[in-house]
Amino acid sequence: MDFYEISFRVRYGETDQMGVVYHGNYPQYLEMGRVEWLRSLGISYREMEKSGVMLPVISLCVNYKKSALYDDLITVKTQLKKIPLVKIEFDYEISNEAGEILATANTVLAFIDMKTNRPIKCPDYILEKIKTIS
Repeated sequence: MDFYEISFRVRYGETDQMGVVYHGNYPQYLEMGRVEWLRSLGISYREMEKSGVMLPVISLCVNYKKSALYDDLITVKTQLKKIPLVKIEFDYEISNEAGEILATANTVLAFIDMKTNRPIKCPDYILEKIKTIS
């Protein structure tokens, strides 16, 4: 399965006094990649929640390689690890303009029924769209 890429510039408020991105901002970058990956398939996270399904993160692992700096143009590559069942897993690579890898990461999220707060299997409409890219 191919990577989906998004790029953006590091904002001043995401950095410390030395202009280095604070490590706690990386999960937000991963979320941006994940949400845009879904959107690229025609899946709106907002619409998914309106239909009663949420996707909380249940596992997050980030391996920091090199610092991202203020005003760097960074790229987040998001890749679905495997066809989802009750959980959906993504791998990520964050790099700078020079192509240097800044971080690698992995997240696991669970499909949850918002009414019962219980895990459910991946909705069929999402599986159908994922199968078109696998």
